[in-house]
Parts: sequence; C-alpha cells; structure tokens
Amino acid sequence: MVTDTSTKVGMTCEMVDLTGHGGTTINAYVARPTGPGPFPAMVLIHHAPGWDEWYLEATRRFAQHGYAAICPNLYARTGHGTSEEVGALVRAAGGVPDDQVVSDLEAGFKYLRAQPYASGKVGIFGTCSGGRHAFLTAARLGDQVDAVVECWSGGVVQDELTAMRPVSPHTLSDKVTAPILGIFGNDDRNPTPEQVNAHEEELKRTGRNYEFHRYDGAPHGFFYYHAPAYRQESAVDGWKQIWEFLPKHLSKSQSKS
Repeated sequence: MVTDTSTKVGMTCEMVDLTGHGGTTINAYVARPTGPGPFPAMVLIHHAPGWDEWYLEATRRFAQHGYAAICPNLYARTGHGTSEEVGALVRAAGGVPDDQVVSDLEAGFKYLRAQPYASGKVGIFGTCSGGRHAFLTAARLGDQVDAVVECWSGGVVQDELTAMRPVSPHTLSDKVTAPILGIFGNDDRNPTPEQVNAHEEELKRTGRNYEFHRYDGAPHGFFYYHAPAYRQESAVDGWKQIWEFLPKHLSKSQSKS
C-alpha cells in the first residue's frame, strides 16, 4: 500500500472517546485506511513523555501501512494542556497505575474489534514505558492480543516494585500467548543490555514465540527523529522489522504459535 503509486486508498483520522478504567471517559486518536477493509488493527501505547505529536504521527504511519490504529490518551485523567505539561504532571505524581493502563488499553482493543472495517486481529505497539505496558497488557489480556511490538521497553525487567507497578512484566512471560517482536538499543540504560538478556532468558525458558533485534550504538529512544537519541540506520531497520513481523501474525489466516 505504501509504495504502490497506483493506490487510491487514503486515510481517515479522528478523535474518539473510550470508556476506560472505572468507567472514566478518555480520549483516543484513531487513524485507518479508507475503504471497507477488513484491516488488521493496532493499539499504540504512548511513552512517558505523553500522548504527543510523535505518537499521533506513529498512529497515522500504521494506517499508511494498512492498519486500523488507535492510540488512547493514558494521561486523560490528569487534564488537558500540552503533552509536555501533562506528561510532567503525571511523572511528578509517580506515573499511572498498571491496572488503569491495562484497562484503558483493553478499551482500545474493544473499540477496534467493534468496527466494521476491522478484521478482528489486533496487535499492540509501545516504546519506552509503553513497551513495558505492551508486554504487561499481552500477559494480562492473553488471547485478546494477537501480536506484540515492544521497543526499548524500560521497566520490563523491574528491580524495584511499587504500588503503581507491583510486578516486573518479564516474570509473566508464560502468560503471553501472542508472538513478540522486541527492538532494543545496546547503548540503552533502561533497559540495559543485561536486563534485555534477562527478559530474553524468561522468554526462552517459557517457550514463547519471539524475536529480538538489538542495535549497537543505539541509545534509548533511537526512533525519535526529533531527539539527539535518533539513529537513522538503526531506526530504519527497526521499522523494517515491524513491517515484516506484523503481516505474519495479523492476517486472518494466521493463528498464534
């Protein structure tokens, strides 16, 4: 769809409301290809800096590649303002509780599966804390998740547990039924290469279907073209891995294995 110049497929984008954790209404950004579909779908999980421009662009990028995509605003309860302002308030409060995040993301899954243009196959994508939440959500929601993309998932191996983050997600590997794509920088400090090793060992021990891609010279957040962390060659290859991974697992004929 992206490279074929004969395509007549466009894109529709809109803001929608979801009924999130505890019945609270939260907002979300939706982008999808035009036409009847059916399209595979993706739930995007924004990072700690917030529900920002990069994540809205990423949502559209998934739509450009043929996916119906939704990105819920996990910070909606904090109020409105710039993503920087809201993100700073959330970080100052210690983040958002795991239970709340998973419930809000489940609302995104339900929204996509209810749409007539969606195929019923739904994957999940997240970077940084969103990568951690992607793996945690896959463990908690089980068969609702058809594919997992976790990018430099800070905290997926968690040394100190808190009331908001009471579990290290990597210890729940045996509960993840979806295939997993992990993308990591070898110059990252959260997760460190050693933590990625520990994460991978649990996936091996529990017999999960996964593939990891690790990039030398890449720090935390190396996809972010607007930041000093950006590493063009590694980012381009990382996106290539995503576009090759998802069709294998989100087509209607595929089952989890």
